[in-house]
Amino acid sequence: MIQASGVVICLGYILGLLFTAVPFGGVWVLILGIVGAVFLRRRRITLTKALQKTKAAPPNWQTNPKPIIWIVAGLVGLFASLYFQWRLPQPEKNDISLFVPPGNNNNQEQLAIVRGEVASTPRLTRSQRGQFWLQVKALDEVKKESNSVGMSKGATGKLYVTVPLLQATGLNPGEQVAITGVLYKPKAASNPGSFDFQKFLRQEGAFAGLIGKQINILEEERKWGWWKIGERIVRSQVRWLGIPEGPLVSAMVLGSKAVDLPYEIRDLFVQAGLAHALAASGFQTSLILGVVLGLTRRTRRVTQFIVGSFALILFLSLTGFQPAVLRAVIMGFAALIGLALRRKVMQLGSLLLAATLLLLFNPLWIWDLGFQLSFLATLGLIVTVPPLTQRLNWLPPAIASLIAVPLAATIWTLPLLIHMFSVVTVYSFPLNILATPFISVISIGGMISALASLIFPEAGSALASYLYHPTHLLIRLVEFFAQLPGNSIAVGTISIWQLLAIYALIISVWLMRWWQQRWWFASVIAVALVLIPVWHSASSLFKITVLAADTEPVLVIQNQGRVTLINSGDEGTGRYTILPFLQQQGVNQIDWAIALHFQSDDTSGWLEVLQRLPIKVFSDYSATPDNILASQAIQKELPKSKGIYQPLSLGQTVNTGSAVVQLINDQLPVLQMQIQNQSWLLVGNLKPDELRQVLKNKALPHPQVLWCATESLKDLVLALQPQIAIAPNADLDPKIFSELSQSQTKLFFTGRDGAIQWTAKGEFEAFIQATENRASVL
Repeated sequence: MIQASGVVICLGYILGLLFTAVPFGGVWVLILGIVGAVFLRRRRITLTKALQKTKAAPPNWQTNPKPIIWIVAGLVGLFASLYFQWRLPQPEKNDISLFVPPGNNNNQEQLAIVRGEVASTPRLTRSQRGQFWLQVKALDEVKKESNSVGMSKGATGKLYVTVPLLQATGLNPGEQVAITGVLYKPKAASNPGSFDFQKFLRQEGAFAGLIGKQINILEEERKWGWWKIGERIVRSQVRWLGIPEGPLVSAMVLGSKAVDLPYEIRDLFVQAGLAHALAASGFQTSLILGVVLGLTRRTRRVTQFIVGSFALILFLSLTGFQPAVLRAVIMGFAALIGLALRRKVMQLGSLLLAATLLLLFNPLWIWDLGFQLSFLATLGLIVTVPPLTQRLNWLPPAIASLIAVPLAATIWTLPLLIHMFSVVTVYSFPLNILATPFISVISIGGMISALASLIFPEAGSALASYLYHPTHLLIRLVEFFAQLPGNSIAVGTISIWQLLAIYALIISVWLMRWWQQRWWFASVIAVALVLIPVWHSASSLFKITVLAADTEPVLVIQNQGRVTLINSGDEGTGRYTILPFLQQQGVNQIDWAIALHFQSDDTSGWLEVLQRLPIKVFSDYSATPDNILASQAIQKELPKSKGIYQPLSLGQTVNTGSAVVQLINDQLPVLQMQIQNQSWLLVGNLKPDELRQVLKNKALPHPQVLWCATESLKDLVLALQPQIAIAPNADLDPKIFSELSQSQTKLFFTGRDGAIQWTAKGEFEAFIQATENRASVL
């Protein structure tokens, strides 16, 4: 009874945290608890009366929780929702984010000097800058007029800092520094599927960032920290293994968050579906306990408990107290306690207890993806591996276990991964089977090397050198699977209701005998829940999306499964804007791409897209001597996906089936489009004299939808009078805003409103506003 009651109460707490996604979530959990108590009480009364009539033996109620326990669980859920709101990070009265000048979010930058303590080891970003967290203590503003330092202000809070790489080299946690740079407030996601930087910082308890230009060390105090031990291990393993093998071994031992792993390797493992190998969690914890208990098997149980506990605490300290590691370590302690007391440990109860303790420590982890995946994967190993192994009893036990473990983890984590990333990694299951022996050898060898490096670094390096060949082979294996055709398939975003329905099927197969016998039927329903809505949307959807892509007009036209992409911007736009959007929309092929460069001849965005998605027809309006090398690079990539390169000249018409496109001026430039019954005009950044001459000559048609640079917005709107005008940013004089508001044109700014979408219903919708409306409904 105690165990069942504890399970119900723990579930009530976790459910209360999950229900924070809906209004009055805690109240709903309390209502569910009351309903459960009433239902259970009536069921008991009915069964008791029936047994009295038949004079049968009374049932043993001790195995079921009493009705009062359900009410207690509901109250705990209500407390959890209130506790979650109380623990949400909020800016303090003197938080550094409150001192960010409003102009810093535009083109005007106000320098500031921020003083504080370095709170993390600097990491390398994709843009080759050093990044670290700073605990703020004071702020000095730099006056624009005299470039002098103003009065110092007391400031607090956590700051996300990026600086030139050389400035961050040699910087250590605990040092007191003064950083000169530009403060800014993070932006929310501007495009569907893109990274929400504002949300990320809020989860870390920060509300502002700093683009540093110079660092001055005020107090070079060498404080001791666990990071020094981790740094010693990494240096020892990298010394003879080299890069990328050395950092990869260290990542498998300490976790990727504790190691500056090259982004090429990180992306490779993620793309192949092997990202969990880089996250220190339950797998490494099991290996540690297995090795420790194996080495101490002839000692007393107390000795095994002490040595095992020390190993777990050391491992936890080195990895930086990550949620997944904390969960695994708590379960490891439960196993050690069971060993010491000679009692069998209930793994499912240990998992639930571990999750509850972690969420009591930090309830915000309930929405941490790493925590969610770790919990689900472990749950799958506990409840799904045994029945899978039983069904595979015709295989040798080692092979059956090798298949059952990754399959169980995949079943429980795949729906959440689809919901978050809209992608299915096709070959991840066979890759996990083949990679598990390599990962085991590398992890065990890496741990032995790490322990040796703490005593004698050269010995650790020598031991790590024996891991070169298995690590190198693992990288080659992952590269092979990542480059296979159709490795990643975008299936589009599934709603929260689809996600809950799929997990309801998985839980039904776990708990109900009827569904266990018809697991194949549940699998078919789950696949249908994902694919049928995607197919229906793709076959009937017509939508135009103007992505928020700085000063470049980037358009995606979706017409009943056919996709046209106009413009790509730079490499960052291709990687962080276009690809995430297409992935979220379930797009696996671009039917027609049209390249024209409004601001530059940079084609790196196209190359980034081509490496991930095939393009059937590539029409290039910008094939000039200035960008001939870039055009050749694109032509080299296209045949890999059986694409066709089509150079176009000024005035030549392109009919994609979704739109009729024509470049009517390549010097300014100006692109005219006819999409269904709507005319669009994309106008490049014109100089004032060029703009006046074009308008004077009446060289531009009158469109219904206009895209233009912000500097040209006023003149073009007043002259062409479109129904809709879209510009990159809203950095306009208030007088111009007032003048434009008197016109009949509706204005959108992608820098302020995010992506702008138009559907066949004839309505334009701003992504940020639509997101806020959906959030207010929830």
